[in-house]
Parts: sequence; C-alpha cells; structure tokens
Amino acid sequence: MPDPIRMGVLAWNQYTDWPAMRDAGREADRLGYDSLWTWDHLYPIIGRSDGPFLEGYMVLGGWSQVTTRPTLGLMVGANTFRNPALVVKQITTLDHLSGGRAVLGIGAAWFEEEHVAFGIDFGRSVGERLDRLDEAVALMHDMLTDGVATARGVVYHAKDVRNDPRPLQERLPILIGGGGERKTLRTVARYADAWNVAQVTPDEARAKHEVLLRWCDELGRDPDTIECSVSLGPAAIRDDPAEAKALVGRYHETNPGMTRSVLIGSGEWMTERCQAYVDAGFRHIVFHLVPPYDPESLERFVSEVRPALR
Repeated sequence: MPDPIRMGVLAWNQYTDWPAMRDAGREADRLGYDSLWTWDHLYPIIGRSDGPFLEGYMVLGGWSQVTTRPTLGLMVGANTFRNPALVVKQITTLDHLSGGRAVLGIGAAWFEEEHVAFGIDFGRSVGERLDRLDEAVALMHDMLTDGVATARGVVYHAKDVRNDPRPLQERLPILIGGGGERKTLRTVARYADAWNVAQVTPDEARAKHEVLLRWCDELGRDPDTIECSVSLGPAAIRDDPAEAKALVGRYHETNPGMTRSVLIGSGEWMTERCQAYVDAGFRHIVFHLVPPYDPESLERFVSEVRPALR
C-alpha cells in the first residue's frame, strides 16, 4: 500500500500569545494532525512588522510538553540566525523533550529587516546565503548521522564536534524549505529527508518537483527517500461566503497591514485543490493557521479533506 497522505498545520506565531498557541497545538494533537509547525522569525512577516512575535524554538519546546502525536518543527529555521552545530544540539534536545518527534527544518533566510535590527549578518546576496545553507546542512547531516562531524570551513569551522546524546529517532529528519532550482534543490537532493515549497500553484509545484527529480538523478539519490511537502499558506474552510468574508476580516484586524491572500472554499473545493498537489508528487500538505486561530478549519482539514485525498 502507498504511504498515506499526511496533513500538517503551521500556526503563525505573530500577533498572538502563548496560551493561544498552546491551545492550538493541543487541538491539532487531539484531531490527529501529522505535523505541527511554526515560523522562525523575530519580527512579524505578514503585514506590519512592529507587532509581537514569539520565538520559534521556544514555542516548539512548549508544544513538546502539551502534545503527543505530531512531529514538531520550524517551517523553516533561518540558517543565518544560529551556528549549525548549535542547531543540531537544539533539535536533538527537542527530540528528547518530545519523545522522538523533532524535525530539523532549515532554509537560507530572507527577511533583511529583522537581521539589521538584531545585528545578525544577512550576507551579501541570496546566492551567498544559499552557499552557507549548503555548508551548514552538510555539517548538520553528518552530526545527526555520524554523531561527530567537521565543517567544510568556508563559513563554519566546527571541528570534530560531537552530538551527544544522540537523538531518540534513529534518523532525525532534515527538512529544507525553498524552491531555488540551481542551488536549493541540489542541496535537498544531497542531504535532505524532506522538502517543502510554499506559495506555488499546483503546476508550479509540479515543475519544481521535476527539477528535484533531475538533481536526484544527477547525484544518484533515490527520490523516494525525500518526502515532498507543500505549504498552502493561509487557508480556511467555509461553505458560506458571508462567514468567509467575516473570517478574513478578523484576520486583518488581528494582523495589521496583512496583505497575504487567504485560500477559502468549501471542504470539497479544498479537497480538489489539495489533490492537485498530491497529483504533482506531494504527499504532505501543510496549511497555515492565522491568528485568531479558526477551530472550524482546523477540524475540517483532517475530518473532510485528508480522508478524501487519493
């Protein structure tokens, strides 16, 4: 039998508070979600950036104590924020806190404003950050696989660094986020256990997936060993257009200046949309839960959409 379709939820950690995030995580756990994610940023990234934002790794640590089922990860971690060897220690500790449910999500980072404000080196270009990402993921992969690793030494200089204790999982997965066809997808094919692409149409997702398959062929990687996931972005299930409009209005009130569109439709329409991604090669669907968190959408994605996906 083929692997089942997995369903995940990414709860925005901007313009919210811990009790709301804690309860959303508990409800996702109760409903049977396969994965639970949040962002790795320091300022809000949708709308105005001068509002509250909870740090991602601390949120994951909190969720690890109030959930039992879903995997936990950042979608995705900002490689520029932390030394990659330290990230491995953090994610390994999260694996122990959660009973073996951690996923190391990582990407090159993109939001310059927060880097400038916090005094974090942003790099000179996207290409430079992607080169850093490749070097960082190589070190992370070796630390998680072998327990001891040495960095390539261009940017990072860890030498014979140990990851002790080892993760509870026999293989703690690395998920890389991004759709860059020349560098990011090559790094995915080299090192990743999972890949996520966001803000793409089903046709765009299919094209990215085909590029990944070509990189796997060139590098001798079995593509079936990489889980492909897609982030739908803000999504809500409603049958009544008036209810949908009111829901979007609440999102805009809570997230000042929000410009990201919300994907809204009936359960049947949302199933058709998700099926198009499954047909494009993606077996893990992640939708974004926007504050104020909507319990109806959270419930209907797993009760209506997931069972109907083929």
